[in-house]
Order: sequence, then C-alpha cells, then structure tokens
Amino acid sequence: MFLDLLRRRNPALLDAAVELHQRGELPANTFAIDLDAVRANAMALAAEAARLGLTPLAMTKQMGRNPDFCRAVVDGGITASVAVDMDDARATVRAGMELGHLGHLVQVPRAETAAGAAMRPHNWTVFDDTKAAEAARAAADLGRDQALLARIQGPGDEFYPGHEGGFAAADVVQVADRLDALDGAHFGGLTTFPALLFDAERRGVRTTRNLATLEAAAKRLADAGRSGVAINAPGTTSTAALATLAAAGATQVEPGHALTGTTPWHAVEDLVELPAVCYVSEVSHLHDGRAYCFGGGMYVDPVISAYPVQALVGRAPGATALVPATLPPPSAIDYYGQLHLADAPPVSPGDTVVFGFRAQAFVTRAHTAGIIGVGSGRPRVAGVYAVDGRTAQWPA
Repeated sequence: MFLDLLRRRNPALLDAAVELHQRGELPANTFAIDLDAVRANAMALAAEAARLGLTPLAMTKQMGRNPDFCRAVVDGGITASVAVDMDDARATVRAGMELGHLGHLVQVPRAETAAGAAMRPHNWTVFDDTKAAEAARAAADLGRDQALLARIQGPGDEFYPGHEGGFAAADVVQVADRLDALDGAHFGGLTTFPALLFDAERRGVRTTRNLATLEAAAKRLADAGRSGVAINAPGTTSTAALATLAAAGATQVEPGHALTGTTPWHAVEDLVELPAVCYVSEVSHLHDGRAYCFGGGMYVDPVISAYPVQALVGRAPGATALVPATLPPPSAIDYYGQLHLADAPPVSPGDTVVFGFRAQAFVTRAHTAGIIGVGSGRPRVAGVYAVDGRTAQWPA
C-alpha cells in the first residue's frame, strides 16, 4: 500500500535507495528516510499549527529516534519532541531537540524519574497520584516545578489493548487540585490517546469519544475558574486534521507518521505531507522459485487491515521489477522475507529489494538512515544508526 504511494508521489526516494544500496552505502535491513521531504512535512505542520495556535511536538519512535531525522524536523520548525519512553527522551535530547512531553504513552519507571526530571521536560504525563508524586519528588530534588498533564479517561473512551489507564475524567477538578498541592509540580493540563482514529469506511479520520472526554473535562476546569490549561490531543495527526483538533480545544498536537507521510489517511488520500520512508533489503539466496531477502525490520504496523505486499527488486534506479512478497507472520522471527518469482525477470543474490511499510522502527532490529538530496538526483547518506538513535557499527 505505501509502496504504491511512494511510486506515485516520491519515486526519487526509491531510486535513491537502490543506488545507495548498490554503492554499498546503505545496509540491508534499513529504513531509508528522505530528510528533505521530512523537513518540508515538518514545515507544513508547523505553519498550520502556528496558524491555529497549536504547539506541535514530534513523535520520533517510528523512525528509530534517528538523530538526522530529528534535526530535519527541527529545521522544519518543530523544535520539541514527545517521548514515548525514556529511550526516546534520551535520544531526542541527544539529537538537540527540547523534550516537550514525557510519560505518554509509557509512564516513567520510578528509578528513572531523576533522569527524566534532569532533561527538563515541558510536560510530564501521569496516570495516577503515585506517578504524580514520583515526578514531583524528582523535580523538587532539582529545584524545579514540573508541569504535569493528567491522563484522563471516561466511559466509552477508546484505547488500544494495553494502553488503558488514567484518572477518572469526572474527578478532574479534584485531580488538578491534588497535583497543584505537590511540592515540585503543578497541574498543567490534560491528555488522552487517541483523540483521532483512521476510519477505513470513511477513508479519513474521525474524532473519538476520548476527544469529547477532553472537551468536557476542560469545561469542568473552566467552570471551576481554571484557565491556561494545556489540552494534549495526539492520534493520526496530519496538517489536514489540525483544524479539527483546534476546534475541539486542543492546544498541543503530536505528529509522528505525518512527518513521513505514512498515516493510514495518507494511504488513501493525497495529503500535504509527502511519503518519506522506505525499507531497504537485499536478496540473500534463491530457493524453490522464491528469492529470500534479509529481514529484521519487517514489522508492519497493523493499524491498517492486511493487504497484498509487493516489493521492488533490481540493481539500477528506474529499472526495478515489482514482485509479490510474503512477510513472516508476527509469531515468527523475520530473518527473511520472500519474493515470488513466477512472473518476474531474473533475480540474483545481491539485488536491492525495496518495500513500503507503515514503519515502527523502534520495535525492530533494523537500521535507520537519513538521505539528503533525494530530489536533486544526487543522494547521499547522512548517517546509519541503530534503532536507539546511536551510530550503528556499520560497516564493521
């Protein structure tokens, strides 16, 4: 699905991936990122957010916290990150980003609160009073007063399995008072996830009950005399969705896949953001009418229903063949993917293989590599990194 999108809207990235892999500059098992497209996407998001009075915070986990990706986002005008976990926080701060949001979706482990506070997050999400006290204590030890976002939930809210948790929305005024009473912290605002979800039938995004819960909780706070409350509303963010979030009272948005043009919405409609990432592999060997290509990054985000997978294979930009492919099931280790060669031209070990995935690089053992100059036809690799955002030991 996303390979079709790349072939139509950013074929130069596919050509660059083949060229750089064949030159020995891109390893197999690498997410190749068009840094110029990322910068342009960030600029579009930042401009629309500014027009609407929203603060954008960049989610970088999908691209393995790649520091060149982070810097392209900053160059595009989004200067702060949202860290899904402490590894994200460390990597984005190391790359030169401000830490805009810590603790959501993943709470900060108790033993890491001091490290979290030392990174001076603008916002720190807590799901309950225990985690709030831990965050406040860590901030107080550094002489800081930390803004806490209360993750709230109400009847009918939608969560991905394993994402549940938060304060009862009906108690939001009392929650705010309790957070304000902490030494080292204060109540800063509210958050949930997801505020928007892709709707395949509508071929677009829809608001969730969670967003209505945020709106109602914000009204309770306003009725109690509170103002200046941050409303953090992440989920399937694109430039095209920001006005909907702003109209619902959001003040913070968190683009992730929008930065690489790979939300489910991008798969069915040409939005402002360009597709900016592909997965690069290499034919290892042939067996029984199939070519086996190296894996390691073949996790496909299951937010979209299953669809036929294809790959480009060849050794020259613009001269690749499109072949059907089979990826290992989630229950298996993705040592290899398979290309089916019944109707394909000759394929040989060492050929480049390019897929288009909705990536979640941070849960894989893939490399990530930013590419500069895709549109100019003179691409070069900015650097090759492991999925923790550190320089990969490649070549050995």
